[in-house]
Amino acid sequence: MMIKRWLGSLANRAVVLVIGFTLSSALVVAVVGAVLSQSELEQQAKNQVATIAQLVAGELDDKLARRLDTISHVARSFAMDEAMLEGRANALIGEQYALQDLFDAVYLIDSKGNVLAENLSDLDLIGSNLSHRDYFQDASQRLTPVISEPYVSIYQDQPAITIVAPIFDHRQKFIGMLAGALLLSGENFMEEVADLRIGETGYLGVATRSGITLAHGRTGQVMVPVRVGNPVLKDAMEGFEGTRQTRNGEGVRTIMSVRQMDQVPWFVAAVWPAREAFAPITRMTDAFLWTLLGIVGVVTPFALWRFRRLMAPLQVLGQQINERHLGVRTVPVDVSGGREIRQVAEIFNTVMDEREDVLTSLAEREAFFRSLTQSAPIGIIQTDVLGRIDFVNPAFENLIGRPASELQHTYLIEGVLEADREAVLSGWRQSLRNKEVFRGRFRILSRGERDLIWGDVMTSVIETPDKTLGSITVVRDVSRELEVEEALREEQQRAENILGVLQEGVLMVDIEGRIRFANQTACQFLGAEGDCAQHNFFDLVEIWSEEKVLSHNDFLTGGDIDSLYATLKNRNDGRYDIDLTVLHVRQGRFNERMVFVIRDDSERRRQEERLSWEATHDSLTHLLNRRAFSASLLKCLSEVTEPTARSVLMLIDLDHFKPVNDQGGHLLGDDLLKRLADLFKDTVRQSDTVARLGGDEFGIILPMCGLERAETLAERIRARVQDLRIEQDGRSFGVTASIGLTELAPGDSGPREVMARADEGSYTAKSRGRNAVVVMPARS
Repeated sequence: MMIKRWLGSLANRAVVLVIGFTLSSALVVAVVGAVLSQSELEQQAKNQVATIAQLVAGELDDKLARRLDTISHVARSFAMDEAMLEGRANALIGEQYALQDLFDAVYLIDSKGNVLAENLSDLDLIGSNLSHRDYFQDASQRLTPVISEPYVSIYQDQPAITIVAPIFDHRQKFIGMLAGALLLSGENFMEEVADLRIGETGYLGVATRSGITLAHGRTGQVMVPVRVGNPVLKDAMEGFEGTRQTRNGEGVRTIMSVRQMDQVPWFVAAVWPAREAFAPITRMTDAFLWTLLGIVGVVTPFALWRFRRLMAPLQVLGQQINERHLGVRTVPVDVSGGREIRQVAEIFNTVMDEREDVLTSLAEREAFFRSLTQSAPIGIIQTDVLGRIDFVNPAFENLIGRPASELQHTYLIEGVLEADREAVLSGWRQSLRNKEVFRGRFRILSRGERDLIWGDVMTSVIETPDKTLGSITVVRDVSRELEVEEALREEQQRAENILGVLQEGVLMVDIEGRIRFANQTACQFLGAEGDCAQHNFFDLVEIWSEEKVLSHNDFLTGGDIDSLYATLKNRNDGRYDIDLTVLHVRQGRFNERMVFVIRDDSERRRQEERLSWEATHDSLTHLLNRRAFSASLLKCLSEVTEPTARSVLMLIDLDHFKPVNDQGGHLLGDDLLKRLADLFKDTVRQSDTVARLGGDEFGIILPMCGLERAETLAERIRARVQDLRIEQDGRSFGVTASIGLTELAPGDSGPREVMARADEGSYTAKSRGRNAVVVMPARS
């Protein structure tokens, strides 16, 4: 009954309506703002965790690659005889200061797994056999550098990994290996990863895909199994990369980002508890609820008082109507009444009505402004024309740790750090002269969590056509944003410094081919002086592979390239034999990037060509050797059909060559063999194959020659050999040739049968007195 009586008042009903409308609007705004803010904050947190995981994985890859490259380079420098390696083992290890800085222990191991030398003074491993270690077996079988799986070392039973590189003698025979051990619990880069923090409670972890923990920032555990109950970690062991929400071992909801490493089958996991990541939303919600309660407490009595005030003229109207009715009042009424009275009141009270409308409008705008500023998440300050504070919202109070009562009537500029005041005043005056909004970033004094905060500030003048009323200022705390930006700049600078000293050229281009980044080595490959960024990569170079120029579209639409042997030609006509690697970043998206890694491959290719030539040629005469000759003969046999002219095999066995060696010396014999080799090459066609089969025996394959022409050619060779003489110390030396000829027939089973037939011909020539040509018929 009491509530019903209270609601019987129109003023009270209006108060209830206003409060209900205010609460409903505030709640709607709060819910929408919270949902949008949480979504944006969640994405920012995921991006931050993913960036940290990617940076740490990249840094670990760089450090492992550096150690792998260093130990491989040192191993290549140990190319010597196995006996010499064993004899100089201690001296060689003692000289490797670079390896001692990069590894906790360095060992030199022979081909059987025995330790020849090591650099540890408190652990004598010399003579120990490590052939049972997985890394020794992998490296000795694959004959390539290997980064081992983590294992428990014999040094204080500490977990470790080992990087090994095989050692070869000058004949490319495996004679041992160089090994560098890294303790996972030692003071090295793995401990640095475990000590890194994301925010205050976030941490990093490193593990192998086989499920062994190498570093754990929360528990500090090493060499324990990965918790496969976590679905993100389970997927990471199968190659997953990405960012998801999950729960850690304590059941705490977290944001976890996984990045796989390139050098080893490991992955890096960055973990940030969601409670800390979404803390700003919680604080903002609490602040909003308290602010809303404050608004209700302030607005309710004010609205009650205001509506009762607005309703008071009704009582006056009744009194004035009564006075008018009695004839006591002759002046116009102050407010309008019914329809008949409003017609009379509107004539006399127009000015008062307009004034009341203006006051009401101003009151509504002020109430609307106060409502917005009270719930705004950023600091808002209103000052008078002298710069003194008239009003601050709760967000600004929380920002600087001072209540509104203490800030009232103080000068706004006093809250700026003294070192920044002159620049702030100068910028504000310049904006005022140009009638612009002042924008700036400067330090603000605070009594909150920090003594100083960086504020992103905007100030606008409040003015009417007649005069200036003051200013309105908006402040946003960007301290943490600036710290994150600075950290990212430092990481980017570190990455650029590392790329700058690499011997490989590294550059990144966009989908148009424009270079976004290139280190100095890459610019040298491109023939560009200084910084070659912003040039079009495909305008600067041509890349040839398999006699074809690879276009911009070939790289853009193709997949990643692990190792492509190609030729690069730059705009200065510089040519390089290169080993090219291409990686796609964000492939298929508008902001796709392509990373090119260019290595100079000239020396390796020259070495391969030299080795290939030596494997197929006789070192004295530079003719093909027996192995290459047999391969050519086998190829020729595979092409035998029934042509008009068949291919012919010619075997030449020199007569009386031993006396030349015995009487004239081996140098004279070698000179005679080289002259004979030149004679054979000059006599036959360019398409014919000439080889030294061993000692004083030579072979010639005459494709599509025919037996008659081959016999004529053999007689010419026999005569020229007979006429070749070498003079030494007044004596003349020479030899003759016993030559066997035979055709290559379709019925021949292989090179051995044809060689035996031709060899029989040369023996027959010798039995007939030497210096003759004998033709052996092929099987029909």
